[in-house]
Amino acid sequence: MPEQHATVTVLEPADSSAVLLTVEEAAWRLRIGRTTCFKLVLAGEIESVMVGRLRRVPPEALRAYVTKLRRRPAAAA
Repeated sequence: MPEQHATVTVLEPADSSAVLLTVEEAAWRLRIGRTTCFKLVLAGEIESVMVGRLRRVPPEALRAYVTKLRRRPAAAA
């Protein structure tokens, strides 16, 4: 019987000098899933811009999002 190998995809960190990030790169930097990041972008929680048909995230938008999260009152448990 042939051996089966799992496929692992490794997303390399984006260039820290990048002017705009893909949504996948933004997700990687925030350590969240790609789908979650797309939901946040489409909801306007994370700022993004369209470059032609491509959606891109300015790196400073990630810091602004985290700052906004830190300023929100903690939800009562």
